[in-house]
Amino acid sequence: MSAPRAATQSRWDSRLGLVITLLVVAFLIVPVIFSLLAGVTQNYFVGLKSGLTLRWIAEVWALYADTLWRTLIVALSTLAIVTLVGVPLAWILTLMRGRLARAIEELITLPVAVPGLATALALIVSWGTVGGLRASTAFIVIGHVLFTLPFMVRAAGATMQGRDLPALDQAAATLGARPIVRFLTLIVPNAAPGIVSGALTVLTLSIGEFNLTWLLHTPLTKTLPVGLADSYASMRLEIASAYTLIFLVLLMPLLIGLQWLGARGNRANTFPTAPRATSL
Repeated sequence: MSAPRAATQSRWDSRLGLVITLLVVAFLIVPVIFSLLAGVTQNYFVGLKSGLTLRWIAEVWALYADTLWRTLIVALSTLAIVTLVGVPLAWILTLMRGRLARAIEELITLPVAVPGLATALALIVSWGTVGGLRASTAFIVIGHVLFTLPFMVRAAGATMQGRDLPALDQAAATLGARPIVRFLTLIVPNAAPGIVSGALTVLTLSIGEFNLTWLLHTPLTKTLPVGLADSYASMRLEIASAYTLIFLVLLMPLLIGLQWLGARGNRANTFPTAPRATSL
């Protein structure tokens, strides 16, 4: 390709990238900005000239503070359980690789393929009468774990396979390292990027999950998405927008913190090494 032709192609690529960026901004970022501004505007339909206020945020906090904290508790509990279960499961499936492993993966993925309402109904029919489970927040956590587990297993498993960790594990085993030590000191640190990616997905899905939560919740276990839907249906638009603003303020530090931990772990494990047998 000649230099003028290459330069022309580069200009067209730059223009195409600019157009795509503008479309993303127009359809994703701009609506979010307008929604957030509505939460601090005296009257959204009049616009910013009506003045700015924190009144709507105060009303949201008075009406829905319990749903915000409950949502964070549910999301963090879901993340903890999914990480403790999903990462070892991803490693087991990485080592198995066969028809049985594929069958287990398909079984785990089933709650994602089935509508959330159907999964919630199955949980209610199966476990809704067990003790006080139906009226507890733990019931929502169970549903979220079933829904988000496949995302952690897939993300962690992809990293484990891509970095050829089974070979490193075998090398560590020949040095006498026990399985639990190999998993905690070799597999988990080197699979950190996939684990963090799965954690980000699990956290955001749990916080924003509505269909499954709507059927599992009770008036005393209402979470943020359900409360947000109620506010949009029965309150002023400014209150619903203020609700969204508070939600983002609470969520962003968690996402940024997880990304920071993932980047730090990735830098620390650029050159993986097997544990020494003499230290065991």
